[in-house]
Amino acid sequence: MAGDYYRYLAEFRERKRGFHEKAKLFYQRALDLATGLVKGKKALPPTHPIRLGLALNFSVCYYEILGEHDEARALAKQAFEDAILRLDDLDEHAYKDSILIMGLLRDNLNLWKIEPGSESDPYYDE
Repeated sequence: MAGDYYRYLAEFRERKRGFHEKAKLFYQRALDLATGLVKGKKALPPTHPIRLGLALNFSVCYYEILGEHDEARALAKQAFEDAILRLDDLDEHAYKDSILIMGLLRDNLNLWKIEPGSESDPYYDE
């Protein structure tokens, strides 16, 4: 929630206030917890709605607030692919939420496709 809070502040405030960096920091901490990178903490399943929602929100932050488009695409793609591989393990109570969030991740990936001639295009040449 702290990542979301700072992302919302970053949308309306100047970068010098530090909200952009705080949003990234809190999202990264939450992602580390959700994926089990914090010692002694168990990872949430890749299909868990909280983990998927975190990936969705963090990827939007990367794309829209931080302007880190490659990071946004990579995070959204990884979350979507990890969840697809574990769909058979999806809890029936979380099914609707997880599928909805996966659809939003997919929609963003389609919107964020690399434009030919953009700086993210591997064949881009100034």
